[in-house]
Amino acid sequence: MRVIMILLLNLIVGGTAMAAPRDVSFSNIDGGTLNLSQWAGQPILVVNTASQCGFTRQYSGLQELYDTYKDRGLVVLAVPSDDFNQELDSAAAVKDFCEITFGLDLPMTDITHVKGTSAHPFYQAVKAETGFAPGWNFNKVLIAPDGKVAGTWGATTKPTSRSITRAVEALLD
Repeated sequence: MRVIMILLLNLIVGGTAMAAPRDVSFSNIDGGTLNLSQWAGQPILVVNTASQCGFTRQYSGLQELYDTYKDRGLVVLAVPSDDFNQELDSAAAVKDFCEITFGLDLPMTDITHVKGTSAHPFYQAVKAETGFAPGWNFNKVLIAPDGKVAGTWGATTKPTSRSITRAVEALLD
């Protein structure tokens, strides 16, 4: 129902039916808001994460990728989600776990829906543009500096894999 109301409101005010991935914001795990538009002109790797998943060790790779390319403009955004029933009970617990266990200092959202009718508008827009929707935790979506989806990868593709690093490098100055 909420999605239908948003779509109707967009149509009434002359907007488009789906926001471009750059035109959305997430609740920040630290409070406040993370607007993707704040990183306009930069590539962003958006990854739905979970703290109790078999792929959770990929947090190390996400931090390594971020550390390697952040000075050249890459943003890595972790989006904790409990849509696959593998996330901790609170954003505070997620943040503590990630900082203590993996030393994460990359941007993180609050716990967010990434699939189905309750999916965050970012994931709805990605699905509308590409057909890609997270099928599990640690799915990756690379947004190019122009705001278009530059690549998608499933959970088994490690953040520092050649396919991801090549795609990232192609988007950096």
